[in-house]
Amino acid sequence: MSMMLKKTLLVSILSTSLVVPMMGCSSTTNSGVVGADRKQLLLVSSEEVLNLANQTYQQTISEARRAGKLDVNASQVTRLKRIANNLIPHTGVYRADAGTWQWQVHAIQSDSVNAYVMPGGKIVFYSGIIEKLNLTDAEIAAIMGHEMAHALREHSREQISRQVATSSVIGIASSALGLSSGQAQLASLAGEVGLSLPHSRTQEAEADKIGLELMARAGYNPNAAVTLWQKMQAQSGGGSPQFLSTHPSSASRIKAMQDLMPTVLPLYQASPKRG
Repeated sequence: MSMMLKKTLLVSILSTSLVVPMMGCSSTTNSGVVGADRKQLLLVSSEEVLNLANQTYQQTISEARRAGKLDVNASQVTRLKRIANNLIPHTGVYRADAGTWQWQVHAIQSDSVNAYVMPGGKIVFYSGIIEKLNLTDAEIAAIMGHEMAHALREHSREQISRQVATSSVIGIASSALGLSSGQAQLASLAGEVGLSLPHSRTQEAEADKIGLELMARAGYNPNAAVTLWQKMQAQSGGGSPQFLSTHPSSASRIKAMQDLMPTVLPLYQASPKRG
C-alpha cells in the first residue's frame, strides 16, 4: 500500500470514527502565571473522554458504596469538600467552563495512598493518603490542585490522542475493511490509555506548576507542596506509594517547585482566605 493511500485511509478512519474527530494541536487552558502554555495534540473529543471517565467513575463509586467504604468518615469528607470548594473557583483562571463542571468529592475507606480527579471534576481521595501521611489542609490542597490540573489540561485526552497518532492507528489502518472493529479498538484504547496508564513526565511537571498556582490563589501556602512530596518520599520506604507510582518525587521535582515560589507566593499572600 502506498504512503499516500495509507495517509488517506487514516484520515478517513479518524474522520468517521465516533471517538476521534480531528482536533489538531491547541491548548485546553489559559497559561496562568506559571506559564502552562504548551500546545497539545488533541485528536479525540473531550465529550468521548468524559463519557468514558464517567463510566469508570460510576463503577468505582458503586463498588465502594456496595462494600460500605464510601464516605464513611463524615468529618473527612467535609474537610475534603471544604478544600475543594476553596480551590474550584480559581480553576477559572485556566478555563472558564470549569466553573460549570459537575464537581463531586468522595472519600473511599482504603489503605491505598492514592487520590485523583477524573475528567469533568470527579474528585476521589482514599483515606490512606490522608491518614498515613497525616496531611495538613494545605498538603491536601497540594494533592487536589495537582490532580485538578490533570483534569483542567485534559491530560487523559492528550494521552489517548498521542497513542492514536502513533502505534495504535497503524493497526487500525491496516484493518480498514473492518471499521467497526477499529472503532471498538479505539474505545478500548481510550479506556486503557486515558484513564489507567501513567501521565507523562511533561504532564506531571505541568500539573505541579498549575497545582501550586491553584492552592496559592485559594489561600494555601504553596510551600506545603514541598513538605508533601518530602512526606511521600519518606513514606515510600524505597518503593513508591500508588499515588507516586507514575511520578516519583525526586529532588529535582522539589527544586522545580521551590524555584516557582517567587511566582506563586505573592498570590498566596494576596489571598483573602490565606491561613
